[in-house]
Amino acid sequence: MAVTEEHRYPCKQCGADLRFSPGQTVLKCEHCGFQQTIEAEAASGAGPWDKPAKTKAFLEHPLAKGLSNDLPATASAEVRATKCPNCGANVEFGGASHATECPFCAGPIVIDTGAERKIKPQAVIPFALDEKSAHKAMVAWLGRLWFAPNRLLEFTRAGRAMTGVYVPYWTFDADTQSQYTGAKGVHYYETRSVTVNVNGKNETRQEQVQKTRWYPASGAVARDFDDVMAIATTALPVNLGERLEPWDLSQLQPYKPDYLAGFQAEGYTVALADGNSTAKQKMADVIVQDVRHDIGGDVQRIDTVATSYSDETFKHILLPIWIAAYKYNAKTYRFLVNGQTGEVQGERPYSVWKITFAALGVAVLAAVAYVLIQKYGNGG
Repeated sequence: MAVTEEHRYPCKQCGADLRFSPGQTVLKCEHCGFQQTIEAEAASGAGPWDKPAKTKAFLEHPLAKGLSNDLPATASAEVRATKCPNCGANVEFGGASHATECPFCAGPIVIDTGAERKIKPQAVIPFALDEKSAHKAMVAWLGRLWFAPNRLLEFTRAGRAMTGVYVPYWTFDADTQSQYTGAKGVHYYETRSVTVNVNGKNETRQEQVQKTRWYPASGAVARDFDDVMAIATTALPVNLGERLEPWDLSQLQPYKPDYLAGFQAEGYTVALADGNSTAKQKMADVIVQDVRHDIGGDVQRIDTVATSYSDETFKHILLPIWIAAYKYNAKTYRFLVNGQTGEVQGERPYSVWKITFAALGVAVLAAVAYVLIQKYGNGG
């Protein structure tokens, strides 16, 4: 079996494990305080056909090569990963790292010693927020939620540590040309007479009625897409993951395992082809807006759009997310903090008791208001 790369960095002073320090470019020993600078690394490529990315100096993989499993051996690596039996997260571990529960769903997991071959990450956004800052942001967000159970608030304020996870994403580039047919609608107005009843009498009035003239339309639009993102894990709810956006991808760094020291990283569970389908749907939505703008008029009707793609590339990146999983009434709720910006999103339970008491309170206030109106509203 291939040897798994160890992301373990012993401290030169005391031998304890070094850990990446969020917001800095150093590995730090939490035992003795020793710091080791992370050396800058040049952007890496996977083969002679890779092209420079548009965002930075990263070399990207040709999409066709990736979809046909024709990438060079240097583009992939053997990784040791544990698949959560509950949510399916594929959590990777390096060195002596271990976990007793899944960071995505809080379910128990057992470290797997097996390895599998995966496309290597090409870039990473290192954690900018430390755990303390992320926890503070989460507590503030939860404190603003209405009808949250007291147990949830107690759980978050108790200071239980969040888990820092590098979550996999795909990004896609493509140059597109789209031919369309449809129609342009232009509004115009006609005056018509209508009869209305005013104080028991019928009156005739004039009113403007909007109508639309339609004109055939056809043409072409073009757009170059750069870094269209698709979440590469099934363990992270897409709606939550997308609400953590935007990410500042200009801060991507060439992948270096030093950034993973002391953190967990999930292996991708969404295949490249599926990620590309997601990205192309996002592209299609943008192209539709381009077509509407090109047609012009007041309203548009789109009959057909035929898009051709060229210069398609992709890359695999890791993005930093702080995660807390909370179980309430046998159901798991997840809270996520963007490790770059501090944006907070999450699933939340509702307290039935708080909702019931609030409803009763509203009913009581309504009853009191009714009594006062009956007593004083009629001059009584």
